[in-house]
Amino acid sequence: MLRQSGLTCTKTVPTSASRRAARVKLKQLIFRQSSYRMEDAAPHCKAPQDELHRLFSRPGPHVFRDATLPIYLVGPQVAEYIISNHTQIPDVSGCFNRAICGCTGSQITGLLKSAVPSGDLKMITSLIDHGGDVNCKDSDGRSLISLAVRAGQLDVVKVLIASGCVIDSSIDNVLHYAAAVNRVDLLEILCASLKNIDVNSFDLCGRTPIHVAASRGHVEVIRFCVSAGGKTEALDCDGSSSLHLAAEKGHLETIEYLLDCSDFYVKHAVNKEGKTAFSVAVDNGHSHLYDLLHMGDVLQRAAKLDDVNGIKSCLAEGAKVNRSDQNGWTPLHRAAFKGRIESVEVLLNHGAQVEAVDNSGYTPLQCALDAGHMQVALLLIAHGARAKVKSLKGVVPLNMDGFKNHHSLVMPSCQEDKKSENEVSVC
Repeated sequence: MLRQSGLTCTKTVPTSASRRAARVKLKQLIFRQSSYRMEDAAPHCKAPQDELHRLFSRPGPHVFRDATLPIYLVGPQVAEYIISNHTQIPDVSGCFNRAICGCTGSQITGLLKSAVPSGDLKMITSLIDHGGDVNCKDSDGRSLISLAVRAGQLDVVKVLIASGCVIDSSIDNVLHYAAAVNRVDLLEILCASLKNIDVNSFDLCGRTPIHVAASRGHVEVIRFCVSAGGKTEALDCDGSSSLHLAAEKGHLETIEYLLDCSDFYVKHAVNKEGKTAFSVAVDNGHSHLYDLLHMGDVLQRAAKLDDVNGIKSCLAEGAKVNRSDQNGWTPLHRAAFKGRIESVEVLLNHGAQVEAVDNSGYTPLQCALDAGHMQVALLLIAHGARAKVKSLKGVVPLNMDGFKNHHSLVMPSCQEDKKSENEVSVC
């Protein structure tokens, strides 16, 4: 009874005479197989079919015992199977090299396209060494580098670039693919190794790599693109900026970074539907973005105009009392500078930081003093603001006797005098 097991074929024989005769036949067959390979230079381990047919077609138990015949599975179908299951096959390299030895050049190239996403460098290198075309395209006209980038295979990208693989920038949106999988390392190697690659290139939707990263919340990718000259204000075919796309998905950290590195007006830009990023956030229910995209600005205006009800309304709707604008001014800075004492009091009661510092190092108290608003300054001092005596010159009397009974002021201790002779300390 014939039994197939792995790479062996055996058949039990009842007599020793039959076994001896079968072994002779096997030796002849193996010899003929070897001769066949040498004479015809066949690249695989095929025995002549007529010999196999003659040997195994006789009726009865007359083949041999304890003998093995190696069988190697070859061809593109076998190689495809190995590629698909390469992590589960022992000695995958040896099996794969035997499988491809009988493949044609076009079959080798087809296998290379299948192997690239797998990330198996040995298989990929073997296919390239056997004549695989590194500049072949997939059914969509994309290069092998595109396939490798989309699969996140950094080492494969390096091998392909070193082997002469090139891209068509009109089809191969490799930077977009790298941005989509959040791989700064791929962006770095692509920008460093490929010629004429543009970090502001557009895909079919008019989106740049920054658009792609913003829609997925990949802040580090955006940061790299900006460092390489990427423009955060670019608009796609729908008129949407990266800020619109980040707002649609609710990516707070991404929006914070985009606002930090973009012009202030980008917050007010509208897409083709006439919507700002704030409107997009509202449509998608991302209330945690309201302050950053709009309510913070409304709060700043209310503080500037001393609109106490407006301030309370903004705070109730989620505006952050200590959110600063592009100059580092909080609503308290603005209200103090304008002398809006009621607004200052409301902001302080809602947790405004009295010692907040703007981009130039100014506190709300300094803003109030520079603008000559003594009552606002005293209110800030009453809530813990600290100021040097010389900064009060012209606003309050330098003779502190008139203020020594004020509940918000105390004179500095002797030890504090040694550190700063001109500093007023507040309890």
